Amino acid sequence: MIRESTFFDQFAPYFKRINEELENVVTSDVSSIEEIAKYAVLGSGKRLRPLLFILSSQLCNYHGDDIYAFSTVFECFHTASLLHDDVIDNASIRRKRPSANAIWGNEAAILAGDFLLSKFFRIVTQKRHLKLFKVLTETATKMTEGQMLEFANTHNWNLTEKEYLSIITAKTAALLSTACESGGILAGAKLVDIQSLKNFGLNMGIAFQIIDDVFDYTATTGNIGKPIGNDLKEGKITLPLIYALTSLTCDERNRLEELFKKREASKHDYSAITEFVRSNGAIKQCHQKAQAYIDRAERCLNPFPDSSIKEQLISLNQFVVERNR
Repeated sequence: MIRESTFFDQFAPYFKRINEELENVVTSDVSSIEEIAKYAVLGSGKRLRPLLFILSSQLCNYHGDDIYAFSTVFECFHTASLLHDDVIDNASIRRKRPSANAIWGNEAAILAGDFLLSKFFRIVTQKRHLKLFKVLTETATKMTEGQMLEFANTHNWNLTEKEYLSIITAKTAALLSTACESGGILAGAKLVDIQSLKNFGLNMGIAFQIIDDVFDYTATTGNIGKPIGNDLKEGKITLPLIYALTSLTCDERNRLEELFKKREASKHDYSAITEFVRSNGAIKQCHQKAQAYIDRAERCLNPFPDSSIKEQLISLNQFVVERNR
């Protein structure tokens, strides 16, 4: 596996500019909301979404000075969704440190998320780019729908792979897809190239979430920056468990569902389920599924001529399945 810090060193100049712009964005006359917003945004996030937007723009030969200001839209959008997710999930850890809601409370965390969403809308409207605004607002709708689908399927141990993919496509992959698509839109690229970038980000985003869900069963707390097994404790049925459950009878699956849904499971039960998922081939299946999406994403870049920017996008794509957290 590739260490994240080592891999992202090659993008340091991009991150420097992105962070400078983010410093300017997350300001407020209300000191308390600025404090929370800065804590949430200026932490140790990957900056993957703004980076994908910038590289996609450059792949289409756009190098305007406004590219970094536009890129902050995707980090504000992403961080707002995380602030809201942590409240919904009652999460206490985010990016290896206490979550905003754990420090300031749920009400303040929700308001900080709303503040970042308002910043996102303000940036786009100030640029008067109607097409980008339309794409981004449609993505906001998709992400909310994805979150609702996930919530509605809490403790649904009969969730299918198809239903799971629908959830993560809307909740996670949609924003990565939009970041890439928006790069092409800003560049004024041909519709076919914009669609290729959109599909690239979509497939990459699906793989990204599959691997994230694998980590919940395989990683250590130090690696992923949040408690291990959180998904199961929150009633989220993800692909590793879906694959593992296929080896059980209907009665066995129903017994487990009742045990966990009623919150009667002990620490031993959680450990047993985790070991069950790890040992029956489900993890390997997930990696194979994620790699298939990564391969599909790379093929989406075939229409573009070879360049250093294209190679960086390909390396980012492959990193998704090779990262250690």
